[in-house]
Amino acid sequence: RGGEDELRLERFMNNKPPIFKGGYDPEGAQRWIEGIERIFGAMRCVDAHRVLLGGYVLHDEDDHWWGNANQRLGANGAVITWA
Repeated sequence: RGGEDELRLERFMNNKPPIFKGGYDPEGAQRWIEGIERIFGAMRCVDAHRVLLGGYVLHDEDDHWWGNANQRLGANGAVITWA
């Protein structure tokens, strides 16, 4: 299983996904989502993989936000989807 995940991450990163660093930038966030979703479509990613791979390319304040949100939602039993 770990090998599949590593290969998926390698394929994803080879597509040079955009990096989002946060801040108030609605247009930048929309461009980031569109860029990421193009890669997901080409890779035919299932939703669970989209969540993991999308979270991987969040940096700085967005990475901190995602870590906290993921922990809080997961603790309450919420299923986190890409949508």
